[in-house]
Amino acid sequence: MNTPRHADPRIAAIVQAYEALSPQGLAQLAEIYTEDARFKDPFNEVQGVPAITAIFEHMFRTLDAPRFRVHEAVVQGRQCFLTWDFVFGLKGRAQPPLVVRGASHLRLAEDGRIELHRDYWDVAEELYEKLPVLGALMRWLKRRVNS
Repeated sequence: MNTPRHADPRIAAIVQAYEALSPQGLAQLAEIYTEDARFKDPFNEVQGVPAITAIFEHMFRTLDAPRFRVHEAVVQGRQCFLTWDFVFGLKGRAQPPLVVRGASHLRLAEDGRIELHRDYWDVAEELYEKLPVLGALMRWLKRRVNS
């Protein structure tokens, strides 16, 4: 799938950076985040480029071939909302890649870098239900709650 390119060069640079993110390219996070940027997702809440970088270092250490595919970007002033897929494998497991669907709210600083990054995705549906053993338990619980 080809990611739509955004006309706003700030957003195009952010999307390109995320889709090309690699362990060797983590230093470029300082180019897209302000020094004191805040980042929050279902597992982390940190501030500053070193702390944000540490989250991605951990991701590359613990997952097999993680990557982002951005689908849409909606921009209004300094606010941006991205929808994306996060595709990855589990280290040491021969299975098809897992896909987590989510969205990010970004607030940009005057210079176009990210000063606030908040990820939204359903941990139970998008992750836990897809994992061996835990997934079976989560699906069973979901059926019990919905019956």
